[in-house]
Parts: sequence; structure tokens; C-alpha cells
Amino acid sequence: MIVLGIDPGTAALGWGIVDRTGGTLRMLDVGCLETSPDLALPDRLLAIHRFLGELIARHRPEIVGVERLFFSKNAQTAFAVGQARGVVLLAAAEAGCTVREATPSEVKTAVTGSGTADKTQVGRMVAVCLNLAAVPRPDDAADALAVAIWAANSERLDGRATPGAPVMDRAAVAPIARGESSYDRAVREALARDRKAAAGR
Repeated sequence: MIVLGIDPGTAALGWGIVDRTGGTLRMLDVGCLETSPDLALPDRLLAIHRFLGELIARHRPEIVGVERLFFSKNAQTAFAVGQARGVVLLAAAEAGCTVREATPSEVKTAVTGSGTADKTQVGRMVAVCLNLAAVPRPDDAADALAVAIWAANSERLDGRATPGAPVMDRAAVAPIARGESSYDRAVREALARDRKAAAGR
């Protein structure tokens, strides 16, 4: 089973491909796509989409694993990640790939045993899990391989997700009946923090 892991971003998008045969994982390919800051956002997203289409066509992964969006103190960064994630999901859907999503802490826990592991710890454990001589660089590439490891280990041999593995859209299995969702609240709070910070300048 071939799995493509993605660490999404518009400026730098990490990717890593692993093959799981039985209980053994091996790395097939890894890298980081960087888009020029001179490009407008639509052109950056187009470059990402074209690259992913070529990557998926070359390796034909059965599963695409991608980090789930989470909100940090910087709402602008979160929105940029969300836009890149949308392109990843589109490319996976166009190719008919199964999509698996996980939060960064879920990936860290799966690879290192700790949801608060730093990038150095994640990189070292990725190298151990895949029997690599060195930690993949840059960090975006190592993070993408960590996502691929998580996704590969979350999949049963019969092709179904293990119990508890995230589905692509939680709202599809647990619709929000009314009121503000946690996503809406996070967006509102992040925007309020950014407005407050801008007003204080």
C-alpha cells in the first residue's frame, strides 16, 4: 500500500511517500515544494495543484494523508494552510484517492508517543521508523513523512481505517444541529486577536 503524506502550506508544502508491506514501512520519495513569494496566491495554488497531480500520477498512492487545520495565534498563517489543504483535497479527489486527516498532535503521538514532541524529535523518530541514515530535510519534508507513517499505520490490511481514524469531514458523520461550531468559534477568536493586535500598533 502506497501512502502520500502532506504537510500543507502555500509557501512550502512538504510531501513524503511510504510503502507499507505487511508491517514494514519504507520511504519511496520525499521533498518540499517551495513557491515563489513573487507569485500571486492564485498562481501559488495552481503550482501546488499541478505538482500534486504529477506526483500522484507518478506514484499512484492509495491513500493521501494530510494534516488537519488547526488555529494558532496567527490567523493569516492558518488561512494560508487552509487554502493549501483545499488544493490537496481537490487533487486527491480528482485522482480518486482515499483521504485521511489528523491533527499535528495526533501525528506526533503516533510517531513519537508524545503529542507535544518538537520538530527535532519528530524528525529523529521518522528516521527510526523508516530506517533512514539521516533525518529528512527540511522539517516540512520530515513532517510530511510523519503524516504518511500515521496514515499508513491507521489503515487496516483490508483497506479500511482502524477504529478512531479520522474521516475526511466530521460534519458528515456528526452534523452540527445549531449554534456556533468549534471551527466558527476558533475563526472568530483568531480574527478578534488579530484585530486587537493591529489596533495596538
